[in-house]
Amino acid sequence: MIFTKKKPKKRVLVIGLDGVPYFLLKDLAQRGVMPYVASLIDEGFLHKMKASLPEISSVSWTNFMTGSNPGQHGIFGFTDFKPDSYDIRFPNFLDVKTETFWDILGRENKKCIIINQPSTYPARRINGILIAGFVALELSKALYPLSYKAALDKIPYQIDIDTMKARENHEFLWTDLIRTLYGRQKAMELLWNEDWDYFEFVITGTDRLQHYLWNAYEDTSHNHHERFFDYYQKVDNVIGKIVSSFRKLSKDNGRLYLLSDHGFTGIKQEVYLNTWLIKKGYLETPNSSPKSLSDLSPSSLAFALDPNRIYINRKDRFPKGCVKPDEIFSLKRELTEKLEKLEYEGSKVVHKVFDTQEIYSGPQSEHGPDLIVLSEKGFDMKGSIKKNEIFGRSDLQGMHTWDDAFFWAENEYGADLSIQDLAKILLEQFS
Repeated sequence: MIFTKKKPKKRVLVIGLDGVPYFLLKDLAQRGVMPYVASLIDEGFLHKMKASLPEISSVSWTNFMTGSNPGQHGIFGFTDFKPDSYDIRFPNFLDVKTETFWDILGRENKKCIIINQPSTYPARRINGILIAGFVALELSKALYPLSYKAALDKIPYQIDIDTMKARENHEFLWTDLIRTLYGRQKAMELLWNEDWDYFEFVITGTDRLQHYLWNAYEDTSHNHHERFFDYYQKVDNVIGKIVSSFRKLSKDNGRLYLLSDHGFTGIKQEVYLNTWLIKKGYLETPNSSPKSLSDLSPSSLAFALDPNRIYINRKDRFPKGCVKPDEIFSLKRELTEKLEKLEYEGSKVVHKVFDTQEIYSGPQSEHGPDLIVLSEKGFDMKGSIKKNEIFGRSDLQGMHTWDDAFFWAENEYGADLSIQDLAKILLEQFS
């Protein structure tokens, strides 16, 4: 009888740091705030990577998990229009029109464990375990299979921080950030000994911290400056523990990756696109205090949705549409030329206006926006229709950016990476 040695299982571990820009990760590594990440950078390759357009988590994480663009998967933002209406709905994981790469792995009998990836709520059946990330409302609907709920409740596992309370109370923010981080780590430890092939672990507290306290990073005199670094030290410790466990488990037959879904920077001004459209005569409302886009006048030519999506009021698409198909191209060009000249106190506001016919491809493209307005860093695009001025500020300190997400790998993958390229890279590890 001949005995053959069993081939070791291929394993892939992905760690996601929501909203962490390339330059911030490098800076924190070089400062010694994240020594474990620094050691990874030294032994592998840290790539700068483009996020989705628009540069928000719901779209970028969906690009990542499907390896496709919004024209294929159908997710264009955290909000979208109800059919034949200006009323808003909230798309979820069930609205994703294409399969994920872990669906593909499941057909090959590979078991996947996904902890806290945004835009996976409500949880869908996978060959493995899924704990959905934000926007997730209740754990029972965020979890597949439900049999793990009692164990997660015992941790206790928290899906996200209380964002409204944390935004108002920064002392509470720190407490909730640490509570969710360690709850996430305990969930990882709970599921680590399952027989898995692909494991994904996403930290979203990084994004939350930067929205509310980006200034604490930039300003050395800020009273939360050291706490900002302290949180990232804790994140680095969690990464170190996970990677150490992974290397012991997989030995030489594992592949490790780290990534973010978009970059980040400080806010100089918020820019209210619908107010700009109103002042330029492209959007009209019957009164000076519209409550929503449902209040627009039939003569309106265009309107915006968060964060930077502009829709032409097409006669063949919207109930009050007035723009004919043969007028669309010239209107898009006119809006693009004017927006790209927009300035604030002598500073250029818009980096580039993208025509979605050029950046989206697939059968869902017709349901998306017509233009994406990518700002210069520091100008945070917003879709509110209730503002009186084009520029303003809220209490948010940080905003998303497009071209400086990061991707760390043991191998080099070129200089022009986009987040939707990663699904193919990960699938190739199992071929």
